[in-house]
Amino acid sequence: MTDHAALLSVAREAVAKATGIIRSMTSFSVAAKGDRDMVTDVDLAVEDAVREFLARETPGIGILGEERGHEGDKDLWWALDPVDGTANFARGIPLCGVSLGLVDGLKSTVAAISLPFLDVTYTAVEGQGAYAGEERLEASKATELSDAIVSVGDFAVGEDAEAKNRVRMALLGELGGRVQRIRFLGSAAIDLAWVADGKLDASVILSNQPWDTMAGVLLVREAGGLVVDTDGGDHTVRSAATIAVGAGLRDEIVAAMARAAG
Repeated sequence: MTDHAALLSVAREAVAKATGIIRSMTSFSVAAKGDRDMVTDVDLAVEDAVREFLARETPGIGILGEERGHEGDKDLWWALDPVDGTANFARGIPLCGVSLGLVDGLKSTVAAISLPFLDVTYTAVEGQGAYAGEERLEASKATELSDAIVSVGDFAVGEDAEAKNRVRMALLGELGGRVQRIRFLGSAAIDLAWVADGKLDASVILSNQPWDTMAGVLLVREAGGLVVDTDGGDHTVRSAATIAVGAGLRDEIVAAMARAAG
């Protein structure tokens, strides 16, 4: 049986180490890694340090990192984004985070997200609630779109970006005249952590890279929110998108997504 309490302790220490590196590297280089995509040497330094730490502390568990790929077990593995929100970080915008989730089969069971420049760490274990530090989180209870602040994930880049972004534009049209505000934060880790924390009422991320989403998905669920795919079905690591929402707005957000997808 997996000792989730012990693994949460490992995850906390891992993101704390990552946070220390991010805060200490005050100068860094930025390189292109694709169409309008980038990596800094901070991303690489953090991922390498966290990989080394996790390999030592949890040798039987695999790891998928955004920058270095998947190594080891593919049934039980850590999903790591060393700097989620690299574009923000590279510009000195403090909205970025370290995201680490333990994926067991299709779902995550342990999560830790550190926001290095906002001085908060979010954690969760399946069945035990979600926390910001020692404070238990509760997702939004909103039931009206007119009361809702909704974040939307970044626009697509790379292959088929134009077609994918037509859906995003349609979604903005669906929500823009109905919700209280739309926000683009530039970090899936923050989007999901803030849905769990009730700061956002929903977040629509039209992609599902596990390093971006799997930690935050568990936070939302453990805070009483819902996370679904574009069709409204239960979100898993194989989902196409990550739609996180307080339970009272699920149907309206899913319906708006369906209309946008056409």
